[in-house]
Amino acid sequence: METYEWASLHDAPVRELFPGIRLRPLWSGEVAKAYVLQMDPGSSWQGIDVHDPGPEEVFVVDGTFNDGERDYPAGSFIHAPAGSSHVPQSTTGCTLFLFYPEG
Repeated sequence: METYEWASLHDAPVRELFPGIRLRPLWSGEVAKAYVLQMDPGSSWQGIDVHDPGPEEVFVVDGTFNDGERDYPAGSFIHAPAGSSHVPQSTTGCTLFLFYPEG
């Protein structure tokens, strides 16, 4: 019988990717992975975020996320196909749930 796996955001280890941008791993399967990304107000990814080898699924939990072209308010879902890219940033700060179905 399969058992549930669970994680608490507050217990997840935190890794600062860039100033004001923190990544917290929630779950990792054989290939797929799930994270929470927290961005402080005024923070921006350094360089271009390329989705490779697979797609990225993003749900904006709170705040407003910007991909370098448009704003996505809380409640938005974004599918970024494999090979696509963007420059994550936020003027207001935001929390994102990230899912990588193919790693």
